[in-house]
Amino acid sequence: MRVDNFDFELPRRLIADHPIEPRDAARLLVVGPALADRAIRDLPLLLRPGDLLVANDTRVIPARLVGRRGAARVEVTLHRDVGGGAWRAFVKGAKRVKPGDRIVFGDGFAAAVAAKHDAGDLTLRFAIEGGEFRARLQRFGSMPLPPYIKRPAGGDARDLRDYQTMFAAKDGAVAAPTAGLHFTEGLVAALDAAGIARLTVTLHVGAGTFLPVKAADTADHRMHGETGFLSAASAERINAARAAGGRIVAVGTTSLRLLESAADAGGRVAPFAGETALFITPGYRFRAVDLLLTNFHLPRSTLFMLVAAFAGLERMKSAYAHAVAAGYRFFSYGDACLLHPERAR
Repeated sequence: MRVDNFDFELPRRLIADHPIEPRDAARLLVVGPALADRAIRDLPLLLRPGDLLVANDTRVIPARLVGRRGAARVEVTLHRDVGGGAWRAFVKGAKRVKPGDRIVFGDGFAAAVAAKHDAGDLTLRFAIEGGEFRARLQRFGSMPLPPYIKRPAGGDARDLRDYQTMFAAKDGAVAAPTAGLHFTEGLVAALDAAGIARLTVTLHVGAGTFLPVKAADTADHRMHGETGFLSAASAERINAARAAGGRIVAVGTTSLRLLESAADAGGRVAPFAGETALFITPGYRFRAVDLLLTNFHLPRSTLFMLVAAFAGLERMKSAYAHAVAAGYRFFSYGDACLLHPERAR
């Protein structure tokens, strides 16, 4: 499909720079046979006893670094740990960086450029790893906020808290699974009381989620891989919930992509550990997910393509037009949608 099919107008004033407080006070647009304006706090009323919420428990690491290559300033966003102290990274101004160059990020924290790939993607090799590496990253790194969230030099200390979900437990993401940002202890207690079950899976979100789609046709776009894990116990619970008539509610596109990567043609999920580069566009047949809770996404992005595949392109364009007219807040720190599929099972 042509990428410009997924374009829409969005005023800059609707891009949220900070989350609303408390987080479950965010608005929720229900996209079903009709549109309904609700709130995240209404989620227990919008789901059924026996439904199963699946959230992502990845934790965002401070993956954005500023270093020096000689006298030159170099900006780096780590996006994948490839082992042995090596990381794939997006480097601003990568054309001027060559293999063998050394980038210094701070006292006792430097990396050598091991290889160049494409689109500013390099492999950096650090001399330290494990706990020592994580300690240096905490000291010298900052939260890798998406480029549409503007911050002064040095960042905003609030983001260390704001850009993590309450489910965050496993280090590895360089972007937050933002649908999970809306959950609070109070909302979780209300879901429990309503008989709505929940579990977590892990997909370490990569910086590739920020990359624009530069191709004119979706067939020519290459997704970056991300590492995910779904345990045997979780797979069993998901399959049992569906067999009992419950709906699987993906909290975010990251949970959805992992579940779909782990599902067979009949919709049964199996344990999963590895990389997925699943790129979902209209025409995809969903197998494992019945409802999707997700934020509002960028025009022409792979995430807007995914929600268009799930709920229908024209339906999503109408929903986004409604959201713009009604003043919903967009993107990572914004409001959310609860999407019913275009073709329910």
